[in-house]
Amino acid sequence: MDEKGKLLTIGQFAALHGINKKTLMWYDEIGLFKPATINPVNGYRCYNYHQSPVLETILLLRELDVSILEIQNFIKDRSAQNLKSLLDDKIAALDLQLMHLQAVRKTLSTHQQNISTLLNMDLSKICIVEKEKRCLVTVEIDKNTSFEEEVELITAETEKYHLGRLHHASYGSMIPVSSLLSGNFENYSKLFIEIPFLTYQAGLHMPPSGKYLRAFHQGDWDKIPHRYEEILLYAKKHNLTLYEFSYEMGINENMIDRIEDYIVQIEIPVKDFDS
Repeated sequence: MDEKGKLLTIGQFAALHGINKKTLMWYDEIGLFKPATINPVNGYRCYNYHQSPVLETILLLRELDVSILEIQNFIKDRSAQNLKSLLDDKIAALDLQLMHLQAVRKTLSTHQQNISTLLNMDLSKICIVEKEKRCLVTVEIDKNTSFEEEVELITAETEKYHLGRLHHASYGSMIPVSSLLSGNFENYSKLFIEIPFLTYQAGLHMPPSGKYLRAFHQGDWDKIPHRYEEILLYAKKHNLTLYEFSYEMGINENMIDRIEDYIVQIEIPVKDFDS
């Protein structure tokens, strides 16, 4: 006798698939998955091993958040093509969820690093760090760009790249090194948004990878020019060539109430560094 043809009780069949027997009872009630037979004496539902692949398919689709209606339609017209279409849609949705979770994790890691800096680092110190290649969304500004216009520009870019929430990205301002070297410490020319896992496409700005001079400024923005003077002196003393842009980013905005406590991180690419 074929052992796989033997009937199993609802409890046995549920245990075989690691589910509660109430799930099988509900599937039966809504017509999604019927038992192989019902005992005419006691009315108990019975299943056989050959039904397992169908149930496992249903359980897989439920795990992928496929609706009961979608599964019912699929069960009524089961085929390899229909299953492939269902799985294609759900894999695409999972990929989007994974990208979102990776972006959230990167954002949390950035906040964690910023907090570690605040807790452990001497903010008066200037140092050299390594930066990986990245892509930035930028918008052009000048000294006549109002704060309201800046907000509109940033908002338009977040919508363009489907960012949704500003906390999903890092953002700041850029000033050309050529302006710093000429003593023009207020010639901000761009705002930037760094979106996690953004791949290069036309129109994006790509800062160079490699060594960066990193410094911090705490307090009112009016005193940032003095910090830049210290940075230029440091670069000259250590035979560093600054180039491209200076990238400024606030790192403690969500932890302070007073402008006196505001901390700006300044990073500038350097070359010809003599170790």
